[in-house]
Amino acid sequence: MSEPVLVALRGVSFAYEDGPDVVAGLDFAVREGRALALLGRNGSGKTTLMRLLSGGLRPGAGEVVADGRTVSYDRKGLTRLRTTVQLVVQDPDDQLFAASVGQDVSFGPLNLGLPDDEVRARVARSLAALDITTLADRPTHLLSYGQRKRTAIAGAVAMRPRVLILDEPTAGLDPDGQERLLATLEGLRAGGTTVVMATHDVDLALRWADDAALLTPDGVRLGPADRILARTDLLAAAGLRLPWGVAAAGWLRARGLLADGERGPLTPEELAGLVAAEGPAGKG
Repeated sequence: MSEPVLVALRGVSFAYEDGPDVVAGLDFAVREGRALALLGRNGSGKTTLMRLLSGGLRPGAGEVVADGRTVSYDRKGLTRLRTTVQLVVQDPDDQLFAASVGQDVSFGPLNLGLPDDEVRARVARSLAALDITTLADRPTHLLSYGQRKRTAIAGAVAMRPRVLILDEPTAGLDPDGQERLLATLEGLRAGGTTVVMATHDVDLALRWADDAALLTPDGVRLGPADRILARTDLLAAAGLRLPWGVAAAGWLRARGLLADGERGPLTPEELAGLVAAEGPAGKG
């Protein structure tokens, strides 16, 4: 890959107090413009990896590099990292604390010491990007779950990070809420934000991601999502099943309905369209 590296772990090891290494000698990079899905069983180290990338944890060995500079863990170094990388945790209630949506979204920019005009502009743009402008004065405790998710993401977006890391962002959302969030993420990507998503949903990862990183007992395997998520050996090691889109593509190719090298369906609607386009001749 030729895309610039925005943030990377180089030879990083980390263990929680009195515990074994969660990661050991890990090299891992997030490249600009590549939508990246992190997948693995519970306890595989996804949360640890995300917190190492965003500065929430400090490596026991190795280094974190952001924008070509080794991260230092003093106030200045962490502030610099967090203007590059922002993490949004799975439960928005762990992240929201201000009385209203607008106040919560403004918290990060205010802490950067930005002028009031710049803070207001950032808040307005972030609320618009997450389609929650009308909620600016809404008390956070009166928001729906999906609205709280969007508010938490808006707070991170207001920091203008180059890398936005999301932990299970679609968990707890209904299908319409998931589709709206994915559309929002596409808008953020179009605006230049590189998005990393931790998820258990292999179908979502295949549909959304350019690259996939599988966390297995033997380490992290990273590569193009369509190739990594077709590897049944790696999926089994990561405690994951084969995405239905991969299985559907195999079924279609076996029946001559999909050419070798042609992208398979990523949604049920795409599959129905492919089969319908073949008509009666495509049956059997």
